[in-house]
Amino acid sequence: MISTAPALRLSPELRAAAYHFTVFGTAGVASVYFGIWLTHRGIEPGEIGILNAAPVFLMMAVNLFVGRIADKAKDWRGVIIVLSLISAAAAFGLFFVSGFWAILGVWVLTSMPAAALVPVIDAATFRMAERRGSSFSVIRAWGTVGFMATTAVAGPAIGFLGEHAFVPLFVGFALSRALLSLQLPQFRGGDEPATVLKPSIGVGKLRQVMKPWFIAALAGVALLYASHGAIGAFGALLWTRQGVPEGLIGMLIAVMAASEAAMMFLWPRLKLKISARHIIIFACVVAALRWTVMAFSPPIWLLFLLQGLHAITFAMGYLGGIYFIANWTKESIAAEAQGFSYVLQQAASVVMLVSLGWCIDSFGAMAMLLVAGLCVIGAGMLVLSLRLQPAHSHAGSADAPQSQAKSGLDQTMP
Repeated sequence: MISTAPALRLSPELRAAAYHFTVFGTAGVASVYFGIWLTHRGIEPGEIGILNAAPVFLMMAVNLFVGRIADKAKDWRGVIIVLSLISAAAAFGLFFVSGFWAILGVWVLTSMPAAALVPVIDAATFRMAERRGSSFSVIRAWGTVGFMATTAVAGPAIGFLGEHAFVPLFVGFALSRALLSLQLPQFRGGDEPATVLKPSIGVGKLRQVMKPWFIAALAGVALLYASHGAIGAFGALLWTRQGVPEGLIGMLIAVMAASEAAMMFLWPRLKLKISARHIIIFACVVAALRWTVMAFSPPIWLLFLLQGLHAITFAMGYLGGIYFIANWTKESIAAEAQGFSYVLQQAASVVMLVSLGWCIDSFGAMAMLLVAGLCVIGAGMLVLSLRLQPAHSHAGSADAPQSQAKSGLDQTMP
């Protein structure tokens, strides 16, 4: 039996932050070398696309189901542990498989549970931070730090040790994620008494909040989220064609991740006094500007400034979406509601990436105008949501600034 005594001496926030580090750190290892590892095993580019897309399609089908199970459990912690253990166990299969179909089976079993736990850990961490009066954004920022650290280290490490080092490194991070899940706190309480309790003003069933104004807001968030997939999928290609040296491409990506982490650490100090939907609208407008300028192949110094805008376009938009959902729903459907938003985001990403690939072949960097257009539409969806259900309506105090008793975390919030 594993002793939990050492874990109990650490704060719930620190234990959750350490877990977030491994969640996104594991993804960072895969993002650096998985495609190259597949190529060395004779997997064609079209098959690599299927390997990456298959878990996303399957997750869209089961994500709400996973969220519903997590919400009905005594604590979200148990579901997070199970998903972490399944993913780690499946990852060991990468040592033994070869060929497209075998790798596909193992990769789906590895990445589906890892993807399914993301909206659950987001919902659980937010509710715990809310209950304790601490900062969700600071805890979540350590996930971005984990991604930055592993992308910075994994590439050189694999380059030095050889491509056979990828699987042990990836499995090691997946195993660390599973082990650290065992030390997660009881998110619904139990470790320490609550310091802050927010009045229950949301709804307790997902169907009760599935109104046009709510869906429109989440659709806007999904379009904003999907627009950022363009940089992950095609940024390096576009910058290479533009003449950006390969050594600077990694720095451009690092600036993007660092600005995201910086905003999340800074968030509790901003103490913004506007609703979450207005924050998301602002993020959409800045994102539309960011992608529009990128369409015209700007100089390198300007590319670095545009990458710094990730602090607004992604970090602020992401946090606004988290708070919007949390403050319109009760704890009893926290993971299910976040899971629904996640499904919309993944669906929008799939459609955007397929469309953008064709547009880049035809129009080059000017295809980024399509991405900018998505953000304009996203802002329009948020404006429509506010027209249908104002932020300060009779039940809409949920979309207004929250109690000043919290440490800045909910003071902009939804």
